[in-house]
Amino acid sequence: MMIRTGIVGATGYAGAELVRLLAAHRAVEITVLMSRQFAGTPFDHVYPALSGMVDLTCEPLAVERLTACCDVVFTALPHRIPMEIVPALVASGLRVIDLSADFRFEAAAVYEAAYQPHTAPELLKQSVYGLCEVFAERIEKAALVGNPGCYPTSVLLPLIPLVEKRLLDIDSIVIDAKSGVSGAGRSPSLTSHYCEVNESFKAYKAAEHRHNPEIDAVLSRFAGRSVGVTFVPHLLPMTRGMLSTIYATPAAPVSADDVRECMRSYYHRRPFVRLCGKDRLPDTRHVAGSNFCDIGVRMDPRRRRLILFSAIDNLVKGAAGQAVQNMNIMYRLEESEGLTALPFPV
Repeated sequence: MMIRTGIVGATGYAGAELVRLLAAHRAVEITVLMSRQFAGTPFDHVYPALSGMVDLTCEPLAVERLTACCDVVFTALPHRIPMEIVPALVASGLRVIDLSADFRFEAAAVYEAAYQPHTAPELLKQSVYGLCEVFAERIEKAALVGNPGCYPTSVLLPLIPLVEKRLLDIDSIVIDAKSGVSGAGRSPSLTSHYCEVNESFKAYKAAEHRHNPEIDAVLSRFAGRSVGVTFVPHLLPMTRGMLSTIYATPAAPVSADDVRECMRSYYHRRPFVRLCGKDRLPDTRHVAGSNFCDIGVRMDPRRRRLILFSAIDNLVKGAAGQAVQNMNIMYRLEESEGLTALPFPV
């Protein structure tokens, strides 16, 4: 039986990636694509790359339409909008995977400090944080999944095994992360304008990015106490890709091999985490178009400092790919179903 799937916000970058991935998914039938801006427009007129593959016309947002023809709905919308429609979708018995920040937090106060008042706080306890490699057992039973942010995905995957095993001084963590411009979304803005980004490399929202509290909240679960990391994102003059470099002080004498073994043990059954060997570090080119997260480890013995590296495609593992992975887990499919596209070699 095919899983009837709807995508709300199908013409944004993450939404379009969802369409691309789900159109090739053997267990999925895309039944409806919704877009406020392009309602009434054939989807392949918006994204000609999918001509001949997707023949649906974009529709305006209508909860009744989703409940009538879907089993699962992906909401690929800016924060604030999903919390207005998700309660009705969940109440009707649909399963929902939300790609915004609206259902990533357990505590409404933490969300509200970074965003705005939450209008559906009763669903936060029901929602499951969709970091697939870590919370798969809870995701499988969930009616509502909050798909993680792209930066948190790239940071949490290398850090969680080490924090859980108490191998790091948690208060020493510093994160230096870089993202391609697609992370800013499809809506035009001055900061993502070609002339502003081309031949430029800059930090932004240093120590105040909204993904910082998301990272802190998840790490706090595994540390057993409140965690506050230093997080500085940067904008790279490229379309897609994300590289995070993480600095921390070991809590006990450990080698780079010890750290690799900790991660290898933690992720040995997870197909999308790839540990780099001693001869290679992660590169955004090596994960482009794929759902992989490549992780590298180096130790600076002179300064007793551990350095972790993580590369993902921000639109795939950082958004749409992880959302499809969540759906696969929810429906007890192979975790990699629909996500077997290999990275571009060049």
